[in-house]
Amino acid sequence: MVSQINRGENPPLDSLFIECFNLSKEVYLATEGAFDISAAPFFDIWGFGFSNKGEITQCTIDSLMQFVGMDKLSIAYDSASNASYLQKDDPRMKVNFNAIAQGYSCDYICRGMEKMGIENYLLEVGGEILCKGVNPKGKEWSVGIDKPIDGNFIPGEQVEAVIQVSGKGLVTSGNYRKFYVVDGEKYSHTIDPRIGYPVKHNLLSATVIAPTAAMADAYATYLMVIGLEKGKEFLSAKEDMDALLVYGEQDNLKVYSTPGVKSRKIQQ
Repeated sequence: MVSQINRGENPPLDSLFIECFNLSKEVYLATEGAFDISAAPFFDIWGFGFSNKGEITQCTIDSLMQFVGMDKLSIAYDSASNASYLQKDDPRMKVNFNAIAQGYSCDYICRGMEKMGIENYLLEVGGEILCKGVNPKGKEWSVGIDKPIDGNFIPGEQVEAVIQVSGKGLVTSGNYRKFYVVDGEKYSHTIDPRIGYPVKHNLLSATVIAPTAAMADAYATYLMVIGLEKGKEFLSAKEDMDALLVYGEQDNLKVYSTPGVKSRKIQQ
């Protein structure tokens, strides 16, 4: 369905798309546009999307900005066909749900598991996690947080910390696996949709613990966009969300965590 929409088609929307879209719109509004599924053109031109990297100039970024912004997207119901459709201010607009879809998939699957009466579980989809109850030892689930150093491509091989969690979604976003270097400068896949450029700050990874995996997924991305100091300020006002932030330099990692995080550092 997303591929159809990005090709300029207008298919009827199913309930999964609508729910994920509405969750994305909620975060878009709460973050004042720092989380935006319509930023697909920026991911494409920087080489992190569905097409080859393009030539990047400020003029190009400015021209793409007209296609970005969830305020230009809405869902409309058509009574004649008894179906809902995505309305775009410009038919060339595209969407990219990569920053929330896997977390949403966790939530959706776990709702089904709970209907089956499953009370203790940990479900992981592409690194995004939702867990409930206890592990086989009768304790909270333990989740390893990868050390966010460049080249750490194998999950669990190099671990920075272990978090104990239950009844929550847990998602880590970082810039240590998807990036490239040009003329000695690193360009990460975390792009600020408000300006169209990859972020440049010392926050290396953000692990968010939230009531749902979709919210943990979206806000982990948001924290990676806004960086460490603004991230701390944001988290201080969130009673239903905790986070572990790893920042600093590749050879000098530092950790900030909110009071609700139960974790232990791994010495390697």
